[in-house]
Amino acid sequence: MAGPDVTVVVAVYNTLPYLTACLDSLVGQTLAPGRLEVVVVDDGSTDGGEAALDDYAARHPGLFRVVHQPNSGGPAAPTNRGVALARGRYVLFLGADDWLGAEALERLVAAADAWGSDVLVPKQVGVNGRLVPQGIFHADAESVGFTDSALAWALADTKLFRLDLIRCHGLRRDEELKVFSDQPFTLEACLRAARVSVLADYDCYFLVLREDRGNVTQRAGVLDRLRGIAALQQVAADLAEPGEELDAIRARSFAWDVPRLLQDDFLLLDDAVQQQVCAEVGRLVERFGARAVYPRLPVAERLRLELAAAVRPEALRDLIRYEAAHGDPPVVVDGRRHYAGYPAFRDARLGLADEVFLLHEEPEPLPAGVPPLNLAQQLWRGAVPAQLRRGLRRRYPAWRRLADTVNGGRG
Repeated sequence: MAGPDVTVVVAVYNTLPYLTACLDSLVGQTLAPGRLEVVVVDDGSTDGGEAALDDYAARHPGLFRVVHQPNSGGPAAPTNRGVALARGRYVLFLGADDWLGAEALERLVAAADAWGSDVLVPKQVGVNGRLVPQGIFHADAESVGFTDSALAWALADTKLFRLDLIRCHGLRRDEELKVFSDQPFTLEACLRAARVSVLADYDCYFLVLREDRGNVTQRAGVLDRLRGIAALQQVAADLAEPGEELDAIRARSFAWDVPRLLQDDFLLLDDAVQQQVCAEVGRLVERFGARAVYPRLPVAERLRLELAAAVRPEALRDLIRYEAAHGDPPVVVDGRRHYAGYPAFRDARLGLADEVFLLHEEPEPLPAGVPPLNLAQQLWRGAVPAQLRRGLRRRYPAWRRLADTVNGGRG
């Protein structure tokens, strides 16, 4: 007898009452009986969830396989165990706080089969204020990469993976990571996949921000998060193509993941931890070439990274308080260059390069006889990022013709 089409792996630790909605969404899937199995690994729950899982397994024989184990301290170990038990052609990882739309698995398996996808990104929706970047979900896409889409901003494991891909490359989560263990796993899967696809025409996956902020990422300490970010960037350094692909993945961490740890909550850390956080950020900046992607980052994020890398927590605290009191800084104009006039700008005690504060530089005047860009050309360049413009021109002749028509062949 053929095995199931898809195995859903759910790692559970003290997620009641959210767990019941998760399990009910799996019971209610439109995928035909026998095509779905659910492997639930209970990582030492103490909230009654362990009994609820056994009850679901008893009421739905053949659908749920429940494994109980002592608490491991994080989601990596139970997830690895679930993958080891999987029998489906595909694996989908579902958070025990989250749930699926009724048609999600049927649609995902059909799309992955039709497109030959190794990794399929389902449309995701945040619940209770959960932030879910939507850039990659603007349309269905048979094939996407890091240079022509927002894939770098969608590195959680909330995806459909071909089980053969996982087993062929021995992909596992690092059980030493308390948080973000899914992101290095997902990144490696995407970089090794022959095809990554996006299914955007149906709300498949609902991610919940728990009212008690009990999600594992919300509970994690800042140093644990930095270790997870380092693991992600190491995979990128090892496997991504130098240039646009590697820079897209670098920019994701250094534009968002690291700077968000250097905001208001940084002020709540004691002095010794602030020093340690700055030192760890400095190591990340140096080890993974963050400065190469500074032109892609807002000034505020560059400044945070540089103050941390210099191990100047007092200056970082001043920056956070300045932003809270004043918002955006004034603009300082020096010739053709426009700078963000933070108090740290040209502060001799800090010695930061002007480029850290650079907002933009006005272009050199055009030589005599060369016409300026018209309005359509300016809009094209302003509305479509350079990275995406290049990708569109390479992949789609129609976009190339449009760009050449609108922009006079200038990109």
